[in-house]
Amino acid sequence: MMLKGKLGAGLCTAAILVTMPALADDIVIGASLSLTGVQAPLDEPGLKGAEVAVKYLNDNGGILGQQVKLINIDGKSDPITVGNNTIQLLNNGAELIIAPCDFDFGGPASREAQSAGFVGISTCASDPLYSSWSLGDKQFTLSMWNTAMGATAAEFAYKDKDWKTAYVVTDQFLAYTKSLSRYFVQHYKDIGGEVLAEDSYTQGDQDFSAQLARLQALPEQPDVIFISSYMPDLGTIIRAIREVGITAPIVGGDSYDDPSLIESLGGKFGNDIYFVTHTWMGSEAHPKMEEFIELYKAYHGAEPDTSFVATGWDTVMMMAQGVEAAGSVEGAAVALALEEGQFDLLTGNLDYSDAASGHMPTKAAAVVELQGGEPAFVGWKTAESQPAP
Repeated sequence: MMLKGKLGAGLCTAAILVTMPALADDIVIGASLSLTGVQAPLDEPGLKGAEVAVKYLNDNGGILGQQVKLINIDGKSDPITVGNNTIQLLNNGAELIIAPCDFDFGGPASREAQSAGFVGISTCASDPLYSSWSLGDKQFTLSMWNTAMGATAAEFAYKDKDWKTAYVVTDQFLAYTKSLSRYFVQHYKDIGGEVLAEDSYTQGDQDFSAQLARLQALPEQPDVIFISSYMPDLGTIIRAIREVGITAPIVGGDSYDDPSLIESLGGKFGNDIYFVTHTWMGSEAHPKMEEFIELYKAYHGAEPDTSFVATGWDTVMMMAQGVEAAGSVEGAAVALALEEGQFDLLTGNLDYSDAASGHMPTKAAAVVELQGGEPAFVGWKTAESQPAP
């Protein structure tokens, strides 16, 4: 099931206010993506991409000949709020659910969708907990799992760059940051790398001095530093490392794909930083990317500044293909269509396993580097192997 139409697959209509009721013959997509709080830098771009996708679909006939309505209620980076919002959306006629980009925040949305018998898809949750094993047979994530993200980062460091020793810092606040480090460390060691030390940090501490002292006191300095954290503290950590003269390359995951990180580091500190993410906003990543960017600019009046906008577009487009293949929004039929489909997306080719195997997403990763405060596309990379979830 490959993307079809002018731009892969097509769906369109602007997101509407929650106060505007959908018509009886509309297909309603409900979302509780966070526009405020710590989750907003990941969720808000996804919502913007989803809005463009819905408009595109409606301009090209909708889904099954029906118009599409997208209703988002701010999840406020609070799991309880996300769950309650999803119940409200389902009660108001939502038949497909877009869940936040994280297991901790998105899990409640998918659990409510599962309870109601509908498909839910997270725009970019990557912890393997985001699976049919833990959330139900109608739940998916668009993202690669951290097994793949961590393994890709490990192979890039060890095999592509020949960095044989590592120092690892793990933010303990979220399942995402903890599992990303765990799979990086496991795979890095499996392929021959040596982890000189592992350290921890908790989002909100805003003080990296103790960890920095331990890093400086190592008998030998590492070839590479792996940091699993996110903004705003990620910028603080990297600046602290660079300010004391440590120049070892730094590697991380998709949370680095945040314009506020690039802004906080600038040209002085934004060097020799590499991260694994969902795509690159240029034609090097996908032949349809430039067309998507033009649609995005026409809708939002600005260039996209992170690949997370593409995760929202792809989530809606994949929902559309699933519904078209199933012939309805009935949850079991759409889930089966997603399991059986193969999707050519802006975020890479995607193939799901069946529910018994967790709806594991098989997907390549985009590697991006930051030099002089400017991001550049390194290329697509698929790990030769990855740890078991």
